[in-house]
Amino acid sequence: MRNAARQAKRSALTLLVFALVTTAVLALTYALTRDTVRANEDAARTALMAQTLPEGSFDNSLIASPVALDTASRHTLGLADDANAYLARRQGQPVAVVFETVAPNGYGGKIRLLVGMLANGKVSGVRVIAHKETPGLGDYIDSAKSRWSEQFAGKDTHARWKVKKDGGDFDYISGATISARAVTAAVGRVATLFNAQRQQYLAQP
Repeated sequence: MRNAARQAKRSALTLLVFALVTTAVLALTYALTRDTVRANEDAARTALMAQTLPEGSFDNSLIASPVALDTASRHTLGLADDANAYLARRQGQPVAVVFETVAPNGYGGKIRLLVGMLANGKVSGVRVIAHKETPGLGDYIDSAKSRWSEQFAGKDTHARWKVKKDGGDFDYISGATISARAVTAAVGRVATLFNAQRQQYLAQP
């Protein structure tokens, strides 16, 4: 019995030491790579945001130019409390704002989007950040899969922000209407929000 007890204590001590060493290694790895990972994430996000704007239309760092959103705006866009939009400038002058927004009602759940809005109130581009739409069917909303999202460019609050099946202005693929409905409505909310507060967004320091 004593041998068994000693063996159990040794096993427990070994497990404890292993757990402590593993935790320390993970913590050290996180500390050493945190800044690199964050920088890579920011670079990828910046590249995707840039795709929502005309090439060469801005010369500042988007990620370093956040635009404050009030509580009502974040709620409209389906965003967290710490979310921002991003101001694009050229030679110091505001030329566009890039918004993140969430379509809550995709076929597979939430669809996260980036929407570029030009200073004249028109949509410049749309990119999907994340979605769970059906591969080969609803995923045509992603610009990596099709050119469907290009139809939003140049549209403003005068557009009917629905798919044509519902009396709106926007195309969709039969059998995957839900995905198109969700994205179209979400882009429309961004366009409406931006145009209602355009001067406020463009006047950000």
